[in-house]
Amino acid sequence: MTRVLFAVSGKDYWTLADGTRHPCGYWPEELAVPHEVFARAGCEVTIATPGAVVPTADEAGFSAAMNGGSPEPGRRFRGYLDSIAGALSAPADLDGADPVSYDLVFVPGGHGPMEDLARCTGFGRLVAGFTELGKPVAAVCHGPAALLPAEDSGGKWLFAGRRVTGFTNAEETQVGLADRAKWLLEDRLKSAGGLFECGGVPWAPHVVSDGNLYTGQNPASSEPLARGLLEVLG
Repeated sequence: MTRVLFAVSGKDYWTLADGTRHPCGYWPEELAVPHEVFARAGCEVTIATPGAVVPTADEAGFSAAMNGGSPEPGRRFRGYLDSIAGALSAPADLDGADPVSYDLVFVPGGHGPMEDLARCTGFGRLVAGFTELGKPVAAVCHGPAALLPAEDSGGKWLFAGRRVTGFTNAEETQVGLADRAKWLLEDRLKSAGGLFECGGVPWAPHVVSDGNLYTGQNPASSEPLARGLLEVLG
């Protein structure tokens, strides 16, 4: 059985440039949709957070405004998350995860990872462990922020020189947070040495793979990213 580790943020806020806390967490679509894809394929999915903190869904991700103007997607995401409430309410401790025990690590986005996983050296070592074993490392939307602490033996970003995507500056501007943020994901991935790629249209699905690294640009990329990973895992 394929074993998938979901590395989920434990934060329910993102600290902005002026020090205020923007309420957030993980983005519902980016956890619910890939989780369902993997579960329906018969994978064993483990949800883990730093310190086994119960994760928080960003309520904005359920709104019609963030789902093309329709309330239906938000209801669907909430219904699926309710169906896995047991796993969400008792996550494993990400700090104790071992890459030997899993076939894939997947990081859902939301602004939460920008607050904790983006500066978690322990998670960086875990990502390096998956990479050393040749196992897929995947992240969607703001999830690639969690990959920034991963370094090679020389202290260089582990994925420097690799093709990568994530939530773009244009998309962050459209949600009204670009000019309030301490840093932007696209900028940070580029400065770390990533070969950042974005789709032609903001919010449209866009998935990039390079070696064992698999990334999706935005919420709409969650499902194609997960389905592509199933193909890779066979």
